[in-house]
Amino acid sequence: MSLDLVFQYLLSPTFFHGAAMTLLITVSSLVFGLLAGFVLALVNQVKFLPVRLVAVFYLWLFRGTPVLFQIIFIYNVLPTFGIRLTAFASGVIALSLNEGAYMAEIIRSGLQAIKSGQRTAGMALGMTKLMVMRYVVLPQAARIMLPPIGNQTIGMLKTSALVSVIAVEELLLVANQTASATFRYFEALSAAGIYYLALTTIFMAGQCWMERSLEPKRSRAPKRSVLSILLQPAAENN
Repeated sequence: MSLDLVFQYLLSPTFFHGAAMTLLITVSSLVFGLLAGFVLALVNQVKFLPVRLVAVFYLWLFRGTPVLFQIIFIYNVLPTFGIRLTAFASGVIALSLNEGAYMAEIIRSGLQAIKSGQRTAGMALGMTKLMVMRYVVLPQAARIMLPPIGNQTIGMLKTSALVSVIAVEELLLVANQTASATFRYFEALSAAGIYYLALTTIFMAGQCWMERSLEPKRSRAPKRSVLSILLQPAAENN
């Protein structure tokens, strides 16, 4: 065990590139997953049955099969239909499609948590449906959806390691290749673990900051000094 070697791995361009690739995969998959989930959540509220059945089939398919299966399927099967993608693109597409299925349920539950009376009140004030969604529903639903979305983001950061099976040079693959070449598994994997913990900590701090920023502004009573509190009974008696 060599702590100096762990420190060298942490500062090496190879590990830094792997961590940056992991972050890029996580953010890209999260953004596209959120977009897919939002569309699916809205489609689930459509009254036209065939459209809703398509959304239900999507959720059933991507929630019912392993993420690793989806990654390998997209990477190996799509080329047989003439669709050739890079390993990075295949991994991001697979993770985004899988994430969209879970984000759809989170967003749907958040939208349904807002009472229909608020939508009706917005329409009564002359708002369009888009304005009601933008100014009434989404600001309130965001506070409900943020904690589970934050958990999904941290989960996505760890799930991104699965794309190493299709040779995407993310953090885990870099650590494995380094350890296989030097047989210093403890040092290489420890460096990768520190990077994962650092990225997770950043995401958790960002989630806490967003949750606080979305809290409704509460009227705060003016602060009173201890002296004024003690003198209040005497003032009331006079």
